[in-house]
Amino acid sequence: MSLTTEQQLLIEQRVANDGKSTLVAYLIWFFAGFFGAHRFYLDKGNSGFLMLVFAVFACAALLGGTLLFLVVPSFVWVVIDFFLIPSMASQSRDELRTRLMRNADSDQ
Repeated sequence: MSLTTEQQLLIEQRVANDGKSTLVAYLIWFFAGFFGAHRFYLDKGNSGFLMLVFAVFACAALLGGTLLFLVVPSFVWVVIDFFLIPSMASQSRDELRTRLMRNADSDQ
């Protein structure tokens, strides 16, 4: 069944209120992006964890003077994420919208 206009408006309002903010994601990226915190915020837990592991090894490499080959990929990943944040936030909002539409459709 299709959703009524009122249901669609309520879903869009909920997505606007509960969806992931691009601005917040950029702020998290700025302050803790090296550790992948923005990826956890944007529901990308697996890659966020991988980024965190890389960051820990990169910090150990900087402090210990070994494994320096891990530092460059970590910084490159952070820079690439700067450009990926808008699409990741949009994808997170789309997933929320789909989930809400599915729930509203099953309630009918």
